[in-house]
Amino acid sequence: MKYSTQDLYSFELPQRLIAQQPAHPRDTARLLVVHRLTGKIIDDYFYNIGKHLHPSTTIFANNSRVEHCRYLFDNGKKELFVVEKLNDKTIRAMVRPGKVFRVGSHAELDDGVVATVEAIDDNGLRTITFNCSLDDHRLLNASHVPLPPYIAQDDSLEAEYQTIYAKTNGSLAAPTAGLHFTESLKEDIARHFGWQELTLHVGLGTFASLQDENFKTGKLHSEKYSMSQEVYEALMAAKHVTDIGTTTARTIETIAGQLSPKLEGSTDIFITPAHTIKRVDSLVTNFHLPSTSLLLLVETMLGSRELLEKCYTHAIKNEYRFYSFGDAMLIV
Repeated sequence: MKYSTQDLYSFELPQRLIAQQPAHPRDTARLLVVHRLTGKIIDDYFYNIGKHLHPSTTIFANNSRVEHCRYLFDNGKKELFVVEKLNDKTIRAMVRPGKVFRVGSHAELDDGVVATVEAIDDNGLRTITFNCSLDDHRLLNASHVPLPPYIAQDDSLEAEYQTIYAKTNGSLAAPTAGLHFTESLKEDIARHFGWQELTLHVGLGTFASLQDENFKTGKLHSEKYSMSQEVYEALMAAKHVTDIGTTTARTIETIAGQLSPKLEGSTDIFITPAHTIKRVDSLVTNFHLPSTSLLLLVETMLGSRELLEKCYTHAIKNEYRFYSFGDAMLIV
């Protein structure tokens, strides 16, 4: 793994290690356990995660649910990826192909649905108004849960791309560290350690490569979060905190870093090794895309670039499965 402002945290990954489907059952995914103080690595399976958790820890997880925000028309030849709903007929979306969705155009889609392009912003996002409401059956039938770009769209995997505790619609991508839990494992972990849930709606920025601007401003893409007063009190009272996923860590570190805790809002926090971790003691996370902010967050939790490299080198050598449907790492 190497670092420069042009080539941030890059590594070579064999294509065969990019998981196209989740493990079955979910908790049979592999688990790399790393002890950050000693650098010791243990190979195990996710169903044994309880054996590696601190005995006094409390688990915190993100219960956001992935939206049906990928609209496919004309047998997939036309696509709108909704990033924001402005009202019951108007959206902001990425589109394909761009030539069909020019400003002022009235793109004819399936079953009489027409999309009028009102504007295009500097990032290429279109503001689009439909001639029907977003809850019209024609749009509902065209909508899909979006799988990441490195996984072929397969609607049979829709349920697999939601955590078993997903509740609140709003994410454009899954909080994937939680995908490894089955109902029985979650119940067992909750019974032994305690289980708390918060919400952070994951944006497409989670897949974005880091830019020089991120380091200049110290900020990332913004994502909406919320935490109940009850969960906040549990967080403050916890003797030890284990986060399920980087999205949970972003939320907790945002709130813990505020002088007057704001339990609902947006966060653009950029967690790097310069950041002092305030409330997260252990982290469950998947193996992430190169050159993304998530690798810096993981490095921050591990405490050194060398240990990050050691973990990823070990994972690749031992053929762990990577990315959203891949295996997991527990940092203790």
